[in-house]
Order: sequence, then C-alpha cells, then structure tokens
Amino acid sequence: MTVSTKNIRNIVLLSHSGAGKTTLTENLLFKTGAISKKGSVSAGTTVSDYCDDEKERKTSINLSVAYYERDGIKVNILDAPGYLDYIGDVVAGINAADSAILLIDAVSGIEVGASKFWKLVQERNMPGMIVINKMDKDNANFAKTLESVRKRFGKNCVALYYPNGSGAVFSGMANLLTKQGIDKLDGQDKDIADMLSNEMVEGVAESDDALLEKYLEEGALSPEEMNRAFRKGVDTGKIIPVVPASVEKGIGIDEIIEMINKYMPSPEDLPPIEIDPDIASETAEIIKIEPKSDGPFSAQVFKTISDPYKGQISIFRVRSGKAVSNQMVQNSSKSSPEKFGQLFFLKGKDQIQTDLANAGDVVCAAKLKDTDTGDSLSEDKKPVKFKNIKFPEPAISFSIKPKSRSDEDKISGVLVKLMAEDPTFKMVLDKQTHELVISGMGDMHLKTIVNRMKDRYGVEVEIGTPKVAYKETISGNGDSKYRHKKQSGGAGQFAEVWLRVEPLERGAGFEFVDEVVGGAIPKQFVGSCEKGVKNAMADGTVAGYPLIDVKATVYDGKTHPVDSKDIAFQIAAAHAFREACAKAKPVLLEPIMNVELTVPEENMGDITGSLSSRRGRVQGMDSEGGLQLLRAQIPLEEMYKYANELKSLTAGRATYTMSFSHYEAVPSNVAQKIIAESKKAKEEAHSH
Repeated sequence: MTVSTKNIRNIVLLSHSGAGKTTLTENLLFKTGAISKKGSVSAGTTVSDYCDDEKERKTSINLSVAYYERDGIKVNILDAPGYLDYIGDVVAGINAADSAILLIDAVSGIEVGASKFWKLVQERNMPGMIVINKMDKDNANFAKTLESVRKRFGKNCVALYYPNGSGAVFSGMANLLTKQGIDKLDGQDKDIADMLSNEMVEGVAESDDALLEKYLEEGALSPEEMNRAFRKGVDTGKIIPVVPASVEKGIGIDEIIEMINKYMPSPEDLPPIEIDPDIASETAEIIKIEPKSDGPFSAQVFKTISDPYKGQISIFRVRSGKAVSNQMVQNSSKSSPEKFGQLFFLKGKDQIQTDLANAGDVVCAAKLKDTDTGDSLSEDKKPVKFKNIKFPEPAISFSIKPKSRSDEDKISGVLVKLMAEDPTFKMVLDKQTHELVISGMGDMHLKTIVNRMKDRYGVEVEIGTPKVAYKETISGNGDSKYRHKKQSGGAGQFAEVWLRVEPLERGAGFEFVDEVVGGAIPKQFVGSCEKGVKNAMADGTVAGYPLIDVKATVYDGKTHPVDSKDIAFQIAAAHAFREACAKAKPVLLEPIMNVELTVPEENMGDITGSLSSRRGRVQGMDSEGGLQLLRAQIPLEEMYKYANELKSLTAGRATYTMSFSHYEAVPSNVAQKIIAESKKAKEEAHSH
C-alpha cells in the first residue's frame, strides 16, 4: 500500500535476545490483519525469522522488514537482532527508523544488549517507547523494572500504563494519562498507580512552559492539553512512555498499536536531515533534506540481502521525493547510474509489488548493479550524498581455508557477496602471513558467516586462529662488513659492503643512506645494496618476521673490475645488514590493540584480573548506569583467546570493540616462546 508521508511510522524493535521482539512483530501483524495466522519462534513460522539459520537457532540474526496498516496509517516494523554479534543490523535499523521500541524482560531486567541498543537510540535523540514484557511470568515486577529503567535511561521514562496484576493473574492495565482503570487496581498497586499518574501529569506539564504555568495556577490540565503535550514530549525525546505487556498472550498489543499511531512521529514530524557541505556532492544544491514527496528523489540503502537465486536486494528509506518502478537514478556515493526494476515492499520474505513509494517509506529494489549498504541514491540533476552509516569495527578474527581445492577460486567471490550484505563483516588476505582472514563482531557472527558460505554457496572452509603479524626491529647500533666472492670457472662474483644500522622511531619505516666516498662502490651498485638490504628486511634476523624502523648506512666497500655486478652487491649488502642487526640488540615486536570494554559493575573485579593476566594495561574507566566502560591496551595475540573468556566471566553480558594502536616490544619470556615456535615451523616446512 502507498500512503502519504504524514501517515507513515518507521519503528525499529530492539531488545536483548529472547525478550520478545519477534513475537511482538507477529502479534502486531496478526492483530491488524496483515497476516491471517500467527506464527511462533519455536516452530520457526514467524514472518521475521524466515532464514534457515534463524529457524535453526530460534533467534533473530538479520534485520527483518514488515508492515501493517491500521486506521490509514502504515507502520513499517524493522525487527532487529538481539544478539550483540549482529549489532550491524541494529545500527542499520536505527538509521532507517524514526522511532524505537525497546523490549525489556520483566523478570531478567535490563540486560547488556538492551543498554547498548538504547544508548545508540539516545545518541541519535530518537523518540521511542519501552515495553516491559513477560508480565505474565512468575517473579515479574513492573514497579521494580520501571525503577531500574528510570535509573539507567533517565527520569524522562514515564509509565503510561500500570499492570493489573502480574504473573498468572496479569490481565490488563490502567491508563495513567486518562486514569481509566486505576479504580480497578487493588491496594498497593492502586496507590503506586495514583502516584505514577500524578508524577506523569507533572512531567508532561514541565515539558511545556505555558502548560506548566497553567498547571501551577489551576492544578489540572484538560485531556486535550495532556494528549497534545504528551505527543510533543515524545517527539522531542523529553518523554519516553513505558507500557507493561505479555506479547505472547496478546496483552498490551492494542495499547502498543494505539501508542504507535498516536504518539510515535511520522517522518514529517522530525527535523529535516542536514547534509554537511563536505559530504554533499560537488553539484548538490540540497543541504536540508525534507521528507516531501513533491521534491527531488533521494534515498539511502540501509540493508542488502544477497540471495543466490533472486540476486541482490537493496532495501532503502526514501528520504525525499518518490521512488518509482523503472526509474533511472544516480548512485551519488559512487557517481554511477542505476535503474530500478519493479519496486516492492517487504513482509518478511514476501515481496509485495508497488509502483510507487512516497517520502518516508521503506521500499526495495532488486539487482542494482553497483549499490551497497550505506549508499545514497538520488536524481542525476540533484545528487545528494547522505552521511555514511557508522557501523562498528570488527572485534574478532578467524583464519579460513577451503576444504576443497575446487573452492579456492570461488571463495573470494562468495566473501565479497557476504561483505556487501553485512558491513560489519570484513575479509583480508594478510600479505605477511599469507592467510585469508575474516573478521566480525563475535564468535557467533563469524560462525553464521561460515554456515552461510556452505548453505548458500556450497563452499566449506576450515577455521582457525589467525597468525599474529609480528615484526622485528633493533634497539641499538650495529656495524658489519661482508665480502661476497664466488668463482665457478666462468664469470665470477665479487662485492664487499661496509654497513652500519641504527634504530628509528616506531612507525618511521626504513631509511637508506649512501655515505660512500671516492667511488669505493660505484653508484649503480649502491642501488643494488639498497635492494639487498630491503630483501633482507623481509624476513628479519630473530624469528623470520619483517624488520621495521631501521636506518641502514652504506659507507664503504670494494669492487672488482670484472666480477662486480648487481647480484653480488645485493648478496653482500644483505649479509652485512643481517650481521649488523644481530649486533644491534634485535627485538621482537607485537601489535597492541586499543580495547574498549562494556562490563557490568559486578564483574569488574574478574575483568581487571583477567586483563592483567593477558598482559593488558587499563588506561581509564567511566561509569554509565550500572555498566563500566573500561579502556585498555592488550596484545593482539592475547585478544585472539580473550573473546570466549570474556563471555564466560560475564555470562555473555560484556562486550568490547578493538582497534590497532601500535607495535611494542614483546617481553623476553614471551618472545623466547614465539621464536622457538617460528623456528620449529620453518624446520617442519623444510622437512616437507
């Protein structure tokens, strides 16, 4: 269905895994008649979780798009995964939505995924609401969970409804804005509901200066004033409504539908998107993009699906103008033309054809030839380039190799398709270790990728821990001279090179200096010396790793009028360089990573202890609503083993991000082990 912009709602559903997002989606679709039969997560029959790996795991892995219509309003639901391993799709969903619904388990409380996802919502100043779900379960406690929500997320989280009972007797709720149903509550619940209702009225009044003045003078506000102010408060993020529910039993679904229609903003209610001049196309005239369907077309792709049978499907949010089937557009991120075929809306895996999508809507196109996630689409005459979607950097890596030789040629193409689908997944061929390394957000994320390689494309791989790209350097000065002389009956070889080395600052690279005087080494052979030194640097002097940050100075030598030649000086310089480095206190270097951990406060002792045992150094920490943000520097070799340990120590509640910092000398006791392993590997390679 095609609707006007003011009648569109774009909602991203968020929660820690298992809190009920997908079940909520199913109930919203069923209640509004968008589907005729309600599916279940356990049976693998929901609209959202339609991929084989999702059915198998019984959990969301991908961002899924569906929609329903109620009272002329079209609601696009972006059901995001709950595991932090799939946070890339959470970021994509938040980027495409205008508001968010966060589900929290009334028994488990606020888990780390919920905190992380809501922080992303708050960073965008996005309106939203919170559903305290599973109120029908034993030990469900709305008041206690509400208190922790307000402590963690802010006092602007206010209960719009209060539950009538909990556990097996949870049967409905009272509206605290209209006070309808409060009189049906029992004893203490009635007292708490009255108190929360009064607090909410005061909070709504405080969100508007004129209303506050009237409230202070008259002590009350009309229902119309309350509704108008409540809606405005939600739009501006000053009010986050909280509602109890049991989505599994269908209790609270009507209230959530009403809240979406009544209080969640349409694209027209939000400020226009401002494009910084430095990221606008050179010929772009539009700096403020307003969601008007009569303006020039612009859109941004927020999700790509690679289907081995249907090809690539690009899901995009129309930011302005209209998207029309068979329309010529410009990919302004790549300055390349594209043509839409038949457009369609998505309802899970089902594609519903449409010829038109207005500004603010979410729509799909198949087989765009040069468009990836994050790309901007617009009219050729008025190109628009939106800010790139900021996806998190990968935190964990595996080395992979194909099980079958026949798959060696296919593997790169398959990985490229999977990278197009998932911007948090990276692949690189490590030039130093010659390994194919894949990186992602977590162990589960990468194993999902490996399964998709097999199930979709028939490519099976073996996974392992990547080799660490160690380097070598020197910490002192060294000097050597080397004579290369070879006589084999025919043409001989002769070269003598005098050379000294000294260390450079970390990151300085390599410096070659020619101090030869009097033509002791002819100029053409000085170049041969530099080539020989560079060749020797490739496999170091300690354990066969590349040597970096060194200055080599050739200052004297000898030649032979007949036997001196390029190869002779390369060999002599390489030997002289190795000998000089061996005298210059050589050291082994390892990559050190900047690691930022988000850890529950109660686990801090275990985490700091484990960091210390991993040769980590804590750089600083901050507190954030029951969580500690800890910054540390840790060797990469230790981080390869750390992900599973971190999961074990915190029951999966801690997360981390990682980026390269610098190279640093390996402690001698650790270096000895690495050197021994390197020599053993070389000996085994030679024996084969």
